[in-house]
Amino acid sequence: MSIWTRLIESLSALNPRSLIEFFTGNRRPEATEGFAIAVVALGAKMAKADGLVTRDEVIAFREIFRITDADLPAVGHFFDLARQDVAGFDLYASKVAKMFNHDTDVLETLLDALFHIARADSAFHDAEIEFLHIVSTTFGFDDLVFDAMLKRHSLDRDDSPYVILGVAENASDETIKEAWKNLARRYHPDRLRARGVPDEAARLSERRMAEINAAYDSLRRQSPLRASAL
Repeated sequence: MSIWTRLIESLSALNPRSLIEFFTGNRRPEATEGFAIAVVALGAKMAKADGLVTRDEVIAFREIFRITDADLPAVGHFFDLARQDVAGFDLYASKVAKMFNHDTDVLETLLDALFHIARADSAFHDAEIEFLHIVSTTFGFDDLVFDAMLKRHSLDRDDSPYVILGVAENASDETIKEAWKNLARRYHPDRLRARGVPDEAARLSERRMAEINAAYDSLRRQSPLRASAL
């Protein structure tokens, strides 16, 4: 049974007038279901802020969740519920943050998904950036975190291994290794799955881990001395 089939069953049981009701009351969804609903709801709100939903954004959404053709009607139903809801996206973001007990790693993965969808049409529109910034702030992230995510998703981003690992070019071997270990702990897919990120969305963390490991390996190969130290 797919996550979307389970969500439709929950929808039938709750009969909500809006998706925001999934995050309130006594019958809340499981964490994995809540994560999926959050991406759909906030993605719909972001599309409404931007004014349109492009084909590329739909494809990007399907890349994250591996949505089958059979599941498309269910996803579309959730999307329409959120888009028609009078509740503001900031209220959705607040409820989502509370549901995950302000777990920064899970919330950053969710925000990462929204960035992935927003940039799918090869551009960040002003309305999208403003939307993402407000969601980021509501999740509890400061501007440094937001700016780092914006740069990481920008089309002309700096792919330097130092930038990816978040260290200076003159950083010591010990600092580089510690940065890599910290990032690996934070973004390991199994760790995020254990905290409520569904298997489908864990693909984002898999990509992030591949990027982190590639950056680390690149620095290790720069010199025999560094390779032995790292």
